[in-house]
Amino acid sequence: MQAIKKVVIAGGGTAGWMAAAALSKLVGQKLDITLVESEAIGTIGVGEATIPSILTINRLLQIPEPEFLRETKATFKLGIAFENWRKLGHRYIHSFGDTGTGCWAAGFHHFWRRGLDEGYSKPYGDYCLELKAAEANRFGLLSQQKVNYAYHLDATRYAAYLRKLAERAGVIRVEGMIDQVVKTETGDIQSLRLADGQNIDGDLFIDCTGFRGLLIEDALNTGYDDWSEWLPCDRAVALQTESVADPIPYTRSIAHGSGWQWRIPLQHRVGNGLVYCSDYLSDDEATALLHRHTTGKPTTDPRLIRFQTGQRKQYWNKNCVAIGLSSGFIEPLESTSIHFIQNGLLWLLLMFPSHGIADSVRNEYNAKLRREAEHIRDFIVLHYHLTERNDTEFWNRCRTMHIPDSLKHRMELFRETGTVYKLQDDVFAENSWVQVMMGQGLIPEAYHPIVDQMSGPELSQFLAKNMEKVEQGMSQLPDHTAFIRRYAQL
Repeated sequence: MQAIKKVVIAGGGTAGWMAAAALSKLVGQKLDITLVESEAIGTIGVGEATIPSILTINRLLQIPEPEFLRETKATFKLGIAFENWRKLGHRYIHSFGDTGTGCWAAGFHHFWRRGLDEGYSKPYGDYCLELKAAEANRFGLLSQQKVNYAYHLDATRYAAYLRKLAERAGVIRVEGMIDQVVKTETGDIQSLRLADGQNIDGDLFIDCTGFRGLLIEDALNTGYDDWSEWLPCDRAVALQTESVADPIPYTRSIAHGSGWQWRIPLQHRVGNGLVYCSDYLSDDEATALLHRHTTGKPTTDPRLIRFQTGQRKQYWNKNCVAIGLSSGFIEPLESTSIHFIQNGLLWLLLMFPSHGIADSVRNEYNAKLRREAEHIRDFIVLHYHLTERNDTEFWNRCRTMHIPDSLKHRMELFRETGTVYKLQDDVFAENSWVQVMMGQGLIPEAYHPIVDQMSGPELSQFLAKNMEKVEQGMSQLPDHTAFIRRYAQL
């Protein structure tokens, strides 16, 4: 096996520069790292909502949070509000927090479920600090109680910030268009030939070229698993607008007749977009619909994005690792785009092939990333399939479609017993599945028998104490915007 001394990253944007920063700062002291990008090629740049895992990569890169907030114009995110998903006029929040306190055998929702039968339970979300804080437009960092959060951020500014970190750590940026991918006799990538004649050779190549997959697909013919039978949306139109109010600490996901709309509030503007299925809505109709449902003056022209949901058959093929959109795409409903970049990088860092690429390492990497992507796929499909909407052809299709057996099993298990397990390589915790399944209308028919060890008064008191903990935390949280201004020293 050939030792890895030269790493070449094809493409910039969030994926490319996160890869460059992570490799250079965390394993790169003996690596020669080059990033090739062209200013003539734009980036997607709409992955502006995140999930709490982003804190992991920022902390590994030793990014000071106040500086990060200033540089990326970020706000805090406590969850996602889903509007019109279960049915028209219905709304619920999938928060990042833990809801209540369970026991070793049963999560809190089992206690809540019995309390529902006996008239003790308040709405499930009332037992979650992050959810109540989101509704009240509050945020803070508490010393006595953990607050789970992520960010809304300007993806273009984030990429620029990561570029500064990477270049300080020794990454060399080369401006240029990739004209040809040169391969060895064994089929590995040997070098990238640029349009100006430069030849960039390497031992390990990172494909961050977006949907095209210039290295992983065009050069290596890796193959793609198409998930459009379960996730039929294939277009998005994105638009930025001026802010007309203080930013709220959650993302809004608003279902429409043929898809859904996002609203992501930053410090200086709002990111808007409409994800839709082109079988039911034209591009012009989608653009007009988005304009009708945004507030504030547009600051950009609408940008059309075409995509196909799915994943590469291999994330790591020969000496090429696909990171970000080149590895696959699951629509942005649960804000997992930047997580996919980060997760691919973290596993690459853990398995980094300093002494050469072993088949066992490559196979393990692919297995882990494919399992996680399939868990996330099921979670996204859940939102579409578990609905009461029958007002359009699109929603009728989603409600009645065949779903993966893995998701069918999770739904049946929860419906019949209230049980939901945190599976290996599943980024979404038990409470995320509970919040979405119940938010979409799936209430368990039963609860774990351990709950019956409590008497009625004991259960009532237990639920009340969980509520008190939330109220105590809420009393200490300041206004979201005021906290950002003070914490980030704006």
